[in-house]
Amino acid sequence: MLYIVLGGLGLLVIHVFDIVSLKKLPVAKPVTWMIGNGLLVFAAIMACFTPDKLSLPVWSTWLGWALLLVSLPLLIYSLFINLPFRRTYIAAGVGDRLVKTGLYALVRHPGVHWLVLVMLSLILASRSSLMLIASPIWILLDILLVAIQDRFFFSRMFSGYDDYRRETPMLVPNRRSIRAFIDSLKQAGA
Repeated sequence: MLYIVLGGLGLLVIHVFDIVSLKKLPVAKPVTWMIGNGLLVFAAIMACFTPDKLSLPVWSTWLGWALLLVSLPLLIYSLFINLPFRRTYIAAGVGDRLVKTGLYALVRHPGVHWLVLVMLSLILASRSSLMLIASPIWILLDILLVAIQDRFFFSRMFSGYDDYRRETPMLVPNRRSIRAFIDSLKQAGA
């Protein structure tokens, strides 16, 4: 239970990051980002190593590791590469531009998808009963916090966010966003 609470606290600290960004607190911005991510990663690792294990077939463990090899890099890419890292996570204030290309052309919050897959992969790879309980809680908390970001913070942080909200779905891609995603991939490759 302690690890579930720590992971939830980590997610809350990660989202306090937006308030710190709006207030332009230079030292607090990277500190909240590191503490929040550190708490979530620590809690997930510790939950994976708890002794109560699920009775799953061996192939599911391999599937979990394979899924982790795909989903973790995509989570890292969507949050730390597709977005300008320094401006987003280190420099005081908010990012200087709204990213609407790459995975952000598909949905406004692609990190949620990859977090879901990372959590699923950790359940399968670790066979941890605690991860089976923690993952849905952390995912639902992340979705709730992303909805709060989307509604109350991002329009104040990024010029043009209201238009982006009308053009791009929050979490579930549609035909228009899939087309925009494909077009942004083509433009990046050109």
